[in-house]
Amino acid sequence: MSDLPQRQLKVCVYCGTNLGDVLAYERVARELGTALAERGIGLVYGGGKLGLMGAVADAALGAGGHVIGVIPQSLMRAEVGHTGLSELEVAETMHSRKARMAELADAFIALPGGFGTFEELLEVLTWNQLDFVRKPVAVLDVEGFYSPLFEMFDRAVSAGFVREAHAQLAQRATNVQEALDIVSAAAPRTVSKWIDPDGATG
Repeated sequence: MSDLPQRQLKVCVYCGTNLGDVLAYERVARELGTALAERGIGLVYGGGKLGLMGAVADAALGAGGHVIGVIPQSLMRAEVGHTGLSELEVAETMHSRKARMAELADAFIALPGGFGTFEELLEVLTWNQLDFVRKPVAVLDVEGFYSPLFEMFDRAVSAGFVREAHAQLAQRATNVQEALDIVSAAAPRTVSKWIDPDGATG
């Protein structure tokens, strides 16, 4: 039996820099941060101190968790960076920030958010679809926030742009426990992206 310490699982959480207009968004963000810490799972996130970002990070820190933030220089200069984290990395660009977050993480959870959250979620789903990474993705659908997005995924499948197996890479969770179970398990097996071998689709 090895005496080497077991590597800590790290989960990247994508979420908004605003709190949103439903109290449950912040409540679930704080619940998630606390639960990550209590399970001994490290948090990787966008490094901000505002909105749901700040809520999930502060909750994880408050429960004794390890929190790594990755923030671009431009936002750090705008004084929205969280300076009380376990680690804070400053990236040159938004692109390098996202790549670094994905590199650090073993899995991903999306909380409610805006354009940036949507972009990050869809990008990591695409990377899984293309087999660039094999890391589970949980979509924490607080108060039905992501219901329209899942409807859009279904529409993309029925329209012939996305395989059903790839739509299932976005694993829906309705509570924190479900989300943590998803990211603690292996990523779903995927198939070739190409629907029509003679004409790439998707």
